Amino acid sequence: MPVTRSPVTLRVGSRDSKLALAQTELIIGELKKAHPQLTIELSTMKTIGDKRQDVAMNKIGDKGLFTKELETGLSENTIDVVVHSLKDIPTQLPENMLLAAIHGRADPRDCVIMAPRNQGKKLEDLAEGSVIGTGSVRRVAQLRRQYPHLEFADVRGNLNTRLAKLDAPDSVYDALVLAVAGIERLQLGARIAHALDTVLYAVGQGALGVEVRADDVQTRELVACLNSRSVRLECLAEREVMRVLEGGCSVPIGVRSTWDGEQLEVKCIVASPDGSQAVEAGTAAQVTNDDQARALGVQVAALMRERGADAVLRAI
Repeated sequence: MPVTRSPVTLRVGSRDSKLALAQTELIIGELKKAHPQLTIELSTMKTIGDKRQDVAMNKIGDKGLFTKELETGLSENTIDVVVHSLKDIPTQLPENMLLAAIHGRADPRDCVIMAPRNQGKKLEDLAEGSVIGTGSVRRVAQLRRQYPHLEFADVRGNLNTRLAKLDAPDSVYDALVLAVAGIERLQLGARIAHALDTVLYAVGQGALGVEVRADDVQTRELVACLNSRSVRLECLAEREVMRVLEGGCSVPIGVRSTWDGEQLEVKCIVASPDGSQAVEAGTAAQVTNDDQARALGVQVAALMRERGADAVLRAI
């Protein structure tokens, strides 16, 4: 139920890419439904991840690539709420920042987008040495194990920029690997050649994270309606796996969460960038609240460590 209060203005911050704005508009729409009296102002900005397009993400060495500038706005009280792709939010937030809501997980899988010259094909159909574009070490680490005949090259830019690079007549890329959620949120689902069911996805992929100041009680109450219960619990479990293993969005940790009633199963993989080594583990437990979700994440991380995940991560 909406919180009863006098009319207020909520200042929402977002990256300025088409996908980020589409996702932020989804959140704004939900807030307006829950709080018809609310006035919402949108502010956009570029993050270091948007500005540093000439360097691979894992080379920049910053876990807050797509969040820091927005969090500065929160800290300086120029905005009240930030909407992120949850997979971009580090597990350790700055002081006085809070992940107040986790909303609306779309299809969390990765997918293949083919260059025009390869329409109708799947990855297994591509010729040996074909070049697949992705900026994700996690994707490359798993795909090298499954498709050893392919080559992989970094590709940066927002989603539309990457698609333009793929579609150029002189493109070096035969295909791209991207998140299904982003493609579908931009109404580009028809371009998906196939989803990658065997590739474990990024922690939180497909979900939206809503970050606020921890001491801003009014805003915390306003955005509480955005929480999707099952999505929140599975994403908290995934994030706890990553926190314990000390991975970030540029580290090759993949997960998959599935529900059976109140039983949540979380599987995890850590693979070396060249695909030569991989550690996998998973377990299930009854999960009905945040603490149980985090406890499950700790269990999965412990299993991963028992099987040697730390050694793989240290070698990266």
